[in-house]
Amino acid sequence: DSMRRRFEEVCAEAQEQICKAIEDLDGGATFCRDPYTRETGGGGIGRVLTDGNVFEKAGVNLSVVYGEMPQEALAAATERGVDRVGTKLAPGEKVPFFACGLSSVMHPKNPFCPTMHFNYRYFETETGVWWFGGGTDITPSYLDEDDMKHFHGTYKETCDQFNAEWYPNFKAWADRYFYIKHRGETRGLGGIFFDDFNSESPEEHLKFSKTCLEAVTKAYIPVLEKNMNKEFTQEQKDWQQLRRGRYVEFNLVYDRGTIFGLKMLPTGAGRIESILMSLPETARWQYCHEPEEGSPEAKIMEAYKKPREWV
Repeated sequence: DSMRRRFEEVCAEAQEQICKAIEDLDGGATFCRDPYTRETGGGGIGRVLTDGNVFEKAGVNLSVVYGEMPQEALAAATERGVDRVGTKLAPGEKVPFFACGLSSVMHPKNPFCPTMHFNYRYFETETGVWWFGGGTDITPSYLDEDDMKHFHGTYKETCDQFNAEWYPNFKAWADRYFYIKHRGETRGLGGIFFDDFNSESPEEHLKFSKTCLEAVTKAYIPVLEKNMNKEFTQEQKDWQQLRRGRYVEFNLVYDRGTIFGLKMLPTGAGRIESILMSLPETARWQYCHEPEEGSPEAKIMEAYKKPREWV
């Protein structure tokens, strides 16, 4: 009944619940089930839905990894970097570790339906250091303030059940983390993000992660139901594809989970299909594109460039 086992159970239950809710909403496609094991230890279950009525691509991946982690992978896995291990490491020394996480990205077809991402994870090292990390965030192509109030409000209620300071702290952390430095804008309109989190008892952190996972469908599905049948133009689809390009840029250049996965590949503990599951099937780059002044596209660009409070 270790924390490792219990966190894995929480993630497995959430994977089933979220996949079922998304399949019910989509009504056209189902998630494949792709179990895998790693020779070096661990494994997971990949669940991916493609070309549905609502979704271009939706993935919900459970991953369990253990073995030895190169120091550069540890530096990517945690904001605090290599000193997180709790002991001084010799050059080239690897870190025995355990990690479990549930990660998801959902890319809808309709430009008025936002992309949504979540990841909740638990790390342990053999030196006795442990921490939790995670968050849920939303990336719309068009701004609907009521949708943002609902999404952020759901996670504020979730955080407030534990500590009233957590939502404002984790919301600000998400705005800092999901920032595309070379563009001077955020990937989307945020949510919550936390890392290196072990200020409470492991039991309390497990309960918080579970409650955040249970909030995913409450925060996201009403936004989809409201927007998934709206008509849209080719120009609006093109704008969505440009924003998908920004999503790809962030994930490949800055995202800690992607970088960690790529650094783990040489150890045999990474799986490229899981690491790159977050990428959309299609995206677009257009030379020197600027949205028309006063347009809905220009309006959401203001929110990308200057994060706002929604609740």
